[in-house]
Amino acid sequence: MITTLIDSPVANVANIARALRTVGADLQVTRDPDAIACAEKLVLPGVGSFIAAMRWLEENRIDSAIRGAVANGASLLGICVGHQLLFDVSHEMGTMAGLGLVRGEVHKFEGSLPVPQIGWNRVQCAEGGGGTLFEGVENGVFYFVNSYAASNAPDEIARADYGGSFTAAVQRDRIFGVQFHPEKSSAAGLRVLRNFVSWT
Repeated sequence: MITTLIDSPVANVANIARALRTVGADLQVTRDPDAIACAEKLVLPGVGSFIAAMRWLEENRIDSAIRGAVANGASLLGICVGHQLLFDVSHEMGTMAGLGLVRGEVHKFEGSLPVPQIGWNRVQCAEGGGGTLFEGVENGVFYFVNSYAASNAPDEIARADYGGSFTAAVQRDRIFGVQFHPEKSSAAGLRVLRNFVSWT
């Protein structure tokens, strides 16, 4: 099955593409909404600003293409800001609606720790081990770069702590999201990507 990586200008696409190919993905990199709408397995990357990333999706009709693909049974993995885009709304620089594919809201970290969070953080899977995405992950430490996150999301399958608990990963049916960067997270991150690529 072909894995379609959305070629967002608000993302580190080259690094994610390299990691996906490393784990055996038959990869297509595109920003063509028609190709995205027909995809069976999608990866939505993102870095930086939620607003910039969401506006790019809307202006290029990729938001509706993603929703259409998911409605037709595609599986989807959101990474970092791509993970945040899956939620109902973000409160970064105001309030902006996301794709609404998983329930919850994205807020800025509170507390005394420096923002953004940059570096390695341990991820605790929910009871049951975090499902398919974290199967076989031996060292649950991943690399994060983020100032915003969801908390206690209804579809949460893993969490981490940064001055308080936040949602590190979600799954709703065939939709997955990870707040960390698997492409920068050594063997653990590659295992997460391999699990997604091989999942049917």
